[in-house]
Amino acid sequence: MQTLLLILHLLLAAAAKVEDSEKKRNVSDAICVFNVGNVSGHVMFHQSTGGNVTVQGNLTNLPKGKHGFHVHQYGDLSNGCASTGPHFNPYGMNHGGPTAYDRHVGDLGNIEADENGSALFIMVDHLLTLNGNNSIIGRAVVVHANEDDLGCGGQNDSLTTGHAGGRLACCVIGIAKSKRKNEQLH
Repeated sequence: MQTLLLILHLLLAAAAKVEDSEKKRNVSDAICVFNVGNVSGHVMFHQSTGGNVTVQGNLTNLPKGKHGFHVHQYGDLSNGCASTGPHFNPYGMNHGGPTAYDRHVGDLGNIEADENGSALFIMVDHLLTLNGNNSIIGRAVVVHANEDDLGCGGQNDSLTTGHAGGRLACCVIGIAKSKRKNEQLH
């Protein structure tokens, strides 16, 4: 019986060490591939050690114009984009633009599709992180039907959703191979 307890104790200790090493892992690259809805493409995220996150994307088949672009709470696509929940907002702030003090962590403003439906973009964000308790890994990126009013539109939902309309496309953010940061968008 004592041998069995010792083995159980050792197994639990080993499992705890694996879990701790997973939590301490320094993720520098993530990717989100769109395959729900008509929109195609991907968004890549890169975080330098302790720094800002660079967000780079190449999307196609979007309607021409500006579209709200956000990180949502859940990476749950069981009911399409509807199950991704609200914007990622761990600090309980109002909705705002990407440079506003009062904003959700997931508020990334707008992307713009050209007349061919393509949106090629790069942005740098100081609130996103790929590590720690507020990591965006496992959460969703959502592209909305309308332009995000950045919380300034005066609509009933301006301070919660940016009045950005329905959800056109979404994907789940996952850890990427580190080499992705050196790949070119095309």
